[in-house]
Amino acid sequence: MGTVRHPAVVLFILAIWFAISFVTNIIGPLMPVIIDDFGLTLTLAALLPFSFFLAYGIASIPSGVMIESIGMKRSMLIAFAVVLCGTAVFSLFPAYGVVIASLFVIGIGMAMLQVVINPLMRTAGGEEHFAFFSVLGQLVFGFASFLSPFAFTYLVTRLPDASASNPLLDTLRGLAPPDLGWVSLYWLFSAAFALLLVAVWPMRLPEVTLRDDEKIGSFGAYRELLSSRQAWMFFLGIVCYVGTEQGIATWMSEFLQTYHGVDPQTVGAALVGRFWGLMSIGCIFGLGLLRIMDSRVLLRLACAAAATCVLAALFGPRTMSIAAFPWIGFFISVMFSMVFSLALNSVETHHGAFSGILCTGIFGGALVPLLIGMTGDWVGLRPAMLINVATLAYLFVIGLRAQPLIDNSRISIREFRRRLLGDT
Repeated sequence: MGTVRHPAVVLFILAIWFAISFVTNIIGPLMPVIIDDFGLTLTLAALLPFSFFLAYGIASIPSGVMIESIGMKRSMLIAFAVVLCGTAVFSLFPAYGVVIASLFVIGIGMAMLQVVINPLMRTAGGEEHFAFFSVLGQLVFGFASFLSPFAFTYLVTRLPDASASNPLLDTLRGLAPPDLGWVSLYWLFSAAFALLLVAVWPMRLPEVTLRDDEKIGSFGAYRELLSSRQAWMFFLGIVCYVGTEQGIATWMSEFLQTYHGVDPQTVGAALVGRFWGLMSIGCIFGLGLLRIMDSRVLLRLACAAAATCVLAALFGPRTMSIAAFPWIGFFISVMFSMVFSLALNSVETHHGAFSGILCTGIFGGALVPLLIGMTGDWVGLRPAMLINVATLAYLFVIGLRAQPLIDNSRISIREFRRRLLGDT
C-alpha cells in the first residue's frame, strides 16, 4: 500500500526547523552585546550557551520516552508551550540570572521538538522521500541560521533610531527596555511560538509508527552500549563536533571585536551569518563528495581544512581572520552526519538506544564554549579558542580509527563523470 503524504504537515515541520534554528543560533551574535550590557566575564557569558545546550543533552532521551508514552501531538503541544514559557520569561525579566534559567527552559523545549519532528517528517513526507525532506530541513535550518544575525543587526541598529518607524519597530519599542533593544528578539520568538502552538492545536497529524532506530531502547541496551569503548568514542565525537560548531559561532564575534575592533552589531553579526550560510553550502558539496569518497577520508580532510582555517582566523591579520572564520563552517558542515552514520554503521543492534546516546552528545555545545570562556578569562580568548583545534584533532582520529560494518555507498570517478556529463 502506498504511503499517504501530508504536504501541509511537511511545510509545518519545515517552519519548525526554521524557528528552532533561528532561536538556537542567535546566541553567537548576542554574546558581545550581552557581555557589555550585563558587565560579564567570559566565563559568566559562556554560561548562556551552556544552560541552553545542557538542556539539549539532558532532555533528548526523556523526550523519546515522552513521545512513546503520550504520542506526537501532545508531545509537540508540550514542547511549544515549554519554549513559549522560556521566551516569554526572558522577554519580561531580562536579568542575567533569569536569562540563564530561561535559556535552559527553551533548550528543553527545542530538544523535545527535534525528537518529535524527525519521525513525523518521515511519515508525513513518505518513506521514499524522507532523505530529500531531511536534506531540505537541514537547508531550511541553515537558511534561518544565516538570517538570524541580520535580524539582530536590523533591530539593534533601528530600535534606538527614532526616525526609523514602522508597526514592528514601534511595537517592539514599547516592549523592550530602551537600553536592551536585543531583548525585542525574544518578544518576536514568543509571538512565533505562540502562533505555532495555535496552529498545531487543530492540526490532524498522521499516525506515526516508530521504527526500531527511533525507539529509545531498553535499559539493557544502554548498559551494553555504555560498556563499549567504541560507543564512547563516537559519543565524544558528537560532543567534539557540536562543541566546535558552537565554540566558533559563540565566540567568533567577541574575538573579532577584542582583537580586531570589529563592530559586533554589524560586521561581527554578518560574519556569524556567513558562517552558517557557508555551512549550508558545505552540506550540499559534502553530499556530492560522499558519493565518490570514503566518509572516513572525507572526515579527515574536512578536519584538516577546518583546523587550518581556525589557526588562520586566530593568528592571521584582520583581513585573514575575517575571511577565515566563516569558512570554518563550510568545512565542518558534513562532520555531524558523517560521525553519526559511522557510529550507527559500527554496531549491529540497539540503533535506537545508540541514537539517543549520540544525541546527548549535543551537550558539547554547552561544554566547549564554557571551557573557552573559562580559559579565556585566564589566558585570553585567542589561546583559549585553540580548544577548537583539539576537538577537530579528536574528530580526525575518529576518521582514522572508525571501522564501520557497512561503508558509505560510493560510485567510481569514471561513473560520476559519466552521470555528470551524460555520457553513454
